[in-house]
Amino acid sequence: MICTTVRQGMECPLMTAKGCSYNGGICCETIEPCSGCKRTVEYSSSWYCTACPDPKMKWKNGNCNLATNIIQAAKGAAAKINPIKASKRSSKR
Repeated sequence: MICTTVRQGMECPLMTAKGCSYNGGICCETIEPCSGCKRTVEYSSSWYCTACPDPKMKWKNGNCNLATNIIQAAKGAAAKINPIKASKRSSKR
């Protein structure tokens, strides 16, 4: 349904026929770590997240899984090298 509270005129999954079904009936503003994310949009002179109604809860236990401003490095598994085989390989050269 179309939001009638904060994001007026935008599609919102939390809107019902009775109004906003989110806690308190209004979305929360973004917080400091959200700055630079592509999912933030300015409505009525405040910044809000388009993906979740309460960004503070997404950042509660670490990084937000929806944040586009965080680059997560791929964890390369370091291969365990057998020291005996490594010494044999180096002696062949």
